[in-house]
Amino acid sequence: MNNIAVVTLCGSIKFMKEFKEVEATLTQEGLAVITPCFFEQNENIEMTEENAQLFGMIHYKKIEIADEVFVIDVDGYIGESTRKEIEYARKNNKSIRYYSIESARLKNLPIS
Repeated sequence: MNNIAVVTLCGSIKFMKEFKEVEATLTQEGLAVITPCFFEQNENIEMTEENAQLFGMIHYKKIEIADEVFVIDVDGYIGESTRKEIEYARKNNKSIRYYSIESARLKNLPIS
């Protein structure tokens, strides 16, 4: 089990469908996938400034834990938060892959 690589997904929450697809595919490839925590409006989670900062710090920790980061950048879209996460990953010497580059390969893999 020590040879299982860990990947953290980063990107805009507007790409939730792609997050789920990539998580499933990378897991089937044998990677341990860490995703951001997405809260739906009906989950009664109050998004205060304090909560936003906490969740941001938690996501940066997820980047630290990972061997690599996989950026969900549909059509090349990278928002400001994701840009900061990429910069943080680079500073921590994480390899970085991009959905916009890998999506054709991912879509050709069978998903059970």
